[in-house]
Amino acid sequence: MNRRELIGCMAAAVAGLGQRAFGGEAGKTESSQVDVNTKADRPGRSHPMAGKALPPWKPGEFQVHFIYTGVAESLFWIMPDGTTMLLDCGDHPAWKRGKKALWILPNGNRTAPEWIARYVERVNPSKKEVDYLMISHHHADHAGMEGWGAGTRDWNGGKLYVGGFLQAADVLKFKVAFDRGWPDFNDPIPNERCDTSSCQHVRKALAYLVERDGLEMRRFEVGAVNQVAQMHGAAAGDFSIVNIAGNGKILCRDGSVRDLYEGRHNAKRLNENGMSLGLLVKYGPFRFYTAGDFYDAFRRPDGTKCYTEDELARELDPVDVAKMNHHGHHSMLPAIVSALRARVWTASMWDQLHITEDTLTRLSDRTLYPGPRLIAPGVFSPQRRYEDRGKPFTQDIAPEALNAGHVVLTVAPGGADYTIAYVTADDESMRVTGAYDFRSRLA
Repeated sequence: MNRRELIGCMAAAVAGLGQRAFGGEAGKTESSQVDVNTKADRPGRSHPMAGKALPPWKPGEFQVHFIYTGVAESLFWIMPDGTTMLLDCGDHPAWKRGKKALWILPNGNRTAPEWIARYVERVNPSKKEVDYLMISHHHADHAGMEGWGAGTRDWNGGKLYVGGFLQAADVLKFKVAFDRGWPDFNDPIPNERCDTSSCQHVRKALAYLVERDGLEMRRFEVGAVNQVAQMHGAAAGDFSIVNIAGNGKILCRDGSVRDLYEGRHNAKRLNENGMSLGLLVKYGPFRFYTAGDFYDAFRRPDGTKCYTEDELARELDPVDVAKMNHHGHHSMLPAIVSALRARVWTASMWDQLHITEDTLTRLSDRTLYPGPRLIAPGVFSPQRRYEDRGKPFTQDIAPEALNAGHVVLTVAPGGADYTIAYVTADDESMRVTGAYDFRSRLA
């Protein structure tokens, strides 16, 4: 049995733990008690887009697709002028999580990077051409790994595993790539000493694409504004991307960059999650936060224990939409929840423990910040619904999340309004299962 057949069999087994096994049915959920406070009183399945295909991107819109596969994290961006970016594209044996595994969708007949590439082609105004590739950090679910893929190919006197973003690059054509480690992979310590087996895959795959496709590599610079820039002529409105974190460094309010691992550059081991790249998008009054798996605990030279999220929280202002750090797995500590005060929280999922109960409790805690909020992960499975029934945070979770799907953020031209839409991941129809409209915080 080859890898594809093995994944297909395992995916079918995992799918057996899905909606019907827990008394649900695909496309049907319990009635919502979510306080969505939308600008139009048409939330969820009663929204005009529900039941229809997701409308294509229009010039002037900022769009982020949180692509669900049940295996990998992957976000596809379309900027107001049509500039595109694929942020992460992983692959790993997620089905080995057994009962904790989520549904592999649309099915196990293709790998996660294949499904991601097909999704991008459907929504990308430039089809196969993608302006930017960005790897948030070197973990398999974000980039791929050695020893796992859709096969190998001979290159540079050795074997190259075709998986993660490298497999997507066999379909999609990337122009520029951003990575935290390029070209020497020694910041803040040699990557081989970080807790990852994926560094070698990332290093070799990027070098291969430079040689094969002429990929232009750029090192991610914390503190830069519009290093990730619109390529096709700025659209109307004030749009910018700020690099707020990377390699354990964070951008401070005064414009300086602080190294959280100062004094630890001789450490024998560091957590790769704390190296994640972070971005803050500003579009007129709209704000969006994303920072890979930015979560780590570390000790200063004096022995004081600190958390990366707490340090970053001091430098952050409220946003409209935030992607949870580390898939919501024991992350989003009180300080960063209170700082971001997001109207919408979302997350990419491949495990029943994305998102954990402690994280959901903090996101829903009105003592950290008041007012309504929508928790909109790629999936909140019926198993989790059963285990967490009656807990206050369930009232903030989008009911569409009970059936796994893609989450699509669309910000209207100028940034005053935005929509969160759920799109079915059961097939490639792009059918909207529910949507929510919002007014930007600063509008």
